[in-house]
Amino acid sequence: MTHRVAVVGHVEWVRFLQVDGAPSPGAILRSAGERLEPAGGGGAAAADLARLAGGCLLVTALGSDPLGQRIPAHLARHGVRVVGPTRAEAHRQAVTLLDPDGERTIVVVGPAQWATGAEVDPATFDDLDAVYFCKGDAPLLRAARRARVLVATARVLDVVRASGVRLDALVHSASDPSERYRDGDLLVPPALVATTDGARGGAWRTASAAGRWDPAPLPGPRLDAYGAGDSFAAGLAWALASALAPPEALALAATRGAAALCRVGAGTP
Repeated sequence: MTHRVAVVGHVEWVRFLQVDGAPSPGAILRSAGERLEPAGGGGAAAADLARLAGGCLLVTALGSDPLGQRIPAHLARHGVRVVGPTRAEAHRQAVTLLDPDGERTIVVVGPAQWATGAEVDPATFDDLDAVYFCKGDAPLLRAARRARVLVATARVLDVVRASGVRLDALVHSASDPSERYRDGDLLVPPALVATTDGARGGAWRTASAAGRWDPAPLPGPRLDAYGAGDSFAAGLAWALASALAPPEALALAATRGAAALCRVGAGTP
């Protein structure tokens, strides 16, 4: 099934270092290898949606330095088309340490860059089947609501609240304080609330039904937790655009999160 899809979010150049232990105070870690790619919540989700749809639009902002200007050509090789403004500043970078258990520790350098509603033509979202929103402002989220399906992460709960739009789905975490959602947090409740719970799967609810989903089996060895949550949410946007009911949609989303655990970074070498 073919859909026109987009991600609204941020991208950063990330250096992934595979280290021989978990970071701790005073530790000296040794790296067995490294990988450099544009990732971040927006980059990881866009790359995964492009795998599903054969292409994906990424609405973001870029730094004016060589690293920032390399991003569109790099992501284009993976079916991602980048649109958005250029900032007169260096593009954000990050270092991610991957320990032997596949857990990641992220160090970011500089502020995140993202597009605003004043910088993006609202018609960009016309005729889109699904949008996953993980970074931006309220006017941009209102423009993204032109898509048939709109999914957002609870990391942007303040933006959702300010926008006043109704989401088709909100994804939040049962354990991460930065991704919490409670009834009453939004004046306009989402049609679907998905609560991720790591290896235990998660729970979902709508106004008329509720349930749980099981974790999907890993398709290979666990390598890296980076981007798994954003891949899950992007997969949910795709599934809802495919008119799947919540149990089936969340089962599909879980397979995308599981696949992300079996690759390093966003998987865009």
